[in-house]
Amino acid sequence: MSGRPEQLFPLFAGLETLEGVGPKTAQLLAHLDVETPRDLLFLLPYAVVDRRRRTTIAGADLPATLTVEITVGVHRPPRGRGGAYRIFVEDAQTDFQLVFFHSRGDYLKKVLPEGARRVVSGKVELFDGMANMVHPDHILPVSDADEIPEFEPVYPLTQGVTQKTAYKAAQSTLARIPELSEWIDPALVRRESWPDWQTAIRDAHAPHGLEDVTPTAPARVRLAYDELFAHQLTLALARRRERKARGISSVGTGNLQSKVLDSLPYRPTDAQARAIEEIAADMAGPERMNRLLQGDVGAGKTLVAFMALLVAVEAGGQGVMMAPTEILARQHLEGLQPLAEEAGVVLELLTGRDKGGERQAKLDALSRGDIQILVGTHAVFQSDVAFHDLRLAIVDEQHRFGVRQRMELAEKGVGADVLVMTATPIPRSLALAQYGDMDVSVLDEKPPGRKPIRTAIVSTDRLDEVIGHLRRAISDGRQCYWVCPLVDESEVSDLIAAEERFKRLRAVLGEGVVGLVHGQMPPGDKDAAMAGFQSGKTKVLVATTVIEVGVNVPNATIMVIERAEIFGLAQLHQLRGRVGRGDAESTCLLMYQAPLTEGGRRRLEVLRETEDGFRIAETDLQMRGAGDLIGTAQSGLPKFRIADLERQSALMALAQSDARALLAADPDLAGARGKAARMLLWLMKQDQAIRLISVG
Repeated sequence: MSGRPEQLFPLFAGLETLEGVGPKTAQLLAHLDVETPRDLLFLLPYAVVDRRRRTTIAGADLPATLTVEITVGVHRPPRGRGGAYRIFVEDAQTDFQLVFFHSRGDYLKKVLPEGARRVVSGKVELFDGMANMVHPDHILPVSDADEIPEFEPVYPLTQGVTQKTAYKAAQSTLARIPELSEWIDPALVRRESWPDWQTAIRDAHAPHGLEDVTPTAPARVRLAYDELFAHQLTLALARRRERKARGISSVGTGNLQSKVLDSLPYRPTDAQARAIEEIAADMAGPERMNRLLQGDVGAGKTLVAFMALLVAVEAGGQGVMMAPTEILARQHLEGLQPLAEEAGVVLELLTGRDKGGERQAKLDALSRGDIQILVGTHAVFQSDVAFHDLRLAIVDEQHRFGVRQRMELAEKGVGADVLVMTATPIPRSLALAQYGDMDVSVLDEKPPGRKPIRTAIVSTDRLDEVIGHLRRAISDGRQCYWVCPLVDESEVSDLIAAEERFKRLRAVLGEGVVGLVHGQMPPGDKDAAMAGFQSGKTKVLVATTVIEVGVNVPNATIMVIERAEIFGLAQLHQLRGRVGRGDAESTCLLMYQAPLTEGGRRRLEVLRETEDGFRIAETDLQMRGAGDLIGTAQSGLPKFRIADLERQSALMALAQSDARALLAADPDLAGARGKAARMLLWLMKQDQAIRLISVG
């Protein structure tokens, strides 16, 4: 699988090889991420203009785009500067005017000489009772009128590239598409009655009406499927390679786990029990586990994670749990400590703060196997950290943790099982796109005893009432979060917003009651502010969104979020999940600045109605789209040109099972369909996958 197959060379040639594309146009097209003819194939028209020829404009419903044969009449140049140049013309039944602004008369006389027959096409509007066609899109001699397509596709364009140029370039690309063999399961193609690839590409660029440019048009669905299938095939290859990495079988005895379970005041939920079982089964198997544990705020991921770590210890090995920040690592430690004591296992923390002799002592204990479970930050990656027998690595909050780190961590234990935990409920289609190489366990029930959080929507005008509410809560011994928005991209203004709010609350509530934490603080100050709040010394913590992930203060019962309308749904849901962790009633106040947009109102209402993170995530996906939901920059989500993750989630699931089935049947992609699939991977620029096949 050394280089790109020759059949595809024409599609990967320079853009200048296309008709009508010079170096300048090629440069402009690069703004649309179009660098080769292949990219133009996947730049599909988003609209279509009906340019079928009519005999007359009479009787048409104006304004409309019309195409008609005319006889050119009198030219009337503009009277003053900047006026309109008008040409009177008539079709078979009526007369109208062609109107031009800033035009050179001599040029117009050449193109539209009086008395000549021409075909014109453009938007016709009524102006003072007279029909006008302003700047026709096409003006052609009758003999050349066939150059105007009956249905003209409209392409998404960048400054300086005209529709005409795009159309020509696309036509020129379509003329060179090769015949390729079918890579989709033939039974699936028949069941969905999809066209073959060549037909689909041609049809997608030749829409005959609006229904042909919607995502549900058969040609589009087929091309979307190709994209998703190529992506899932890449993930399946990566998954196979990760699983081939020889795993270690860790079989738990259950005796440490039962000690912990017996000590709990409640029984695990069914979802927790199911997840624990799935994980234990994976760990016992010979292949390497690569599982995602997805649980909403407060769904009890900690217990599941700890049980998995105990399986590793029961099997005679070690486990590590990684957190993205020091605060979270300490919190994991606090959460796990009582459980570890019940089980009688040795738990230790390793962060960047450990220095010198203390650090060395921990490293020695770790390599001897005296520390059974390690909790830590990125510090556990450093080369001098060696385990005695690492069986399981748990990674918290995937978003800040790429595939590369998962690999690095697994290097520490040559085959250690990997469990990734995320508190962000992700709709199924996105989970498949982002974590398609993993198996997924979902915690979709709340443990008993968690009280619902009352969510209210209040306008900023009622700030004083809100502060009064806080004052009462504080006198009852409660604590509160007050989240200030990231106003815009400049950190300065966030800082000002947070500091202003801090000063105002401090003035009202008193010195020493209010703490402040924001992104610009040195880490030490941030930790100190958080610690003051965790210990209950400060009662109100004013913060920018640095607190959204994982902070646990059971005594905090009020969450105020200012300018809630400018936050994303998932973020609001995460923030709200910081309260309601103790036994008291909790409240979340979403403060908005009037007037609310329609979308802003809908978002806040969804939060008021439900605490179900998965429902909230689905709504978020419908409202915002996939890229925004995870922040495309750090999401690891591929950029799909045609496929639409929001509306085509079912296709994604289909593509995943199809890809896994193909690899199971033809692991080397050597059969007829396997070879076609390799061609698809080249076509879709999945170089990573191609490398995986060649090494795999």
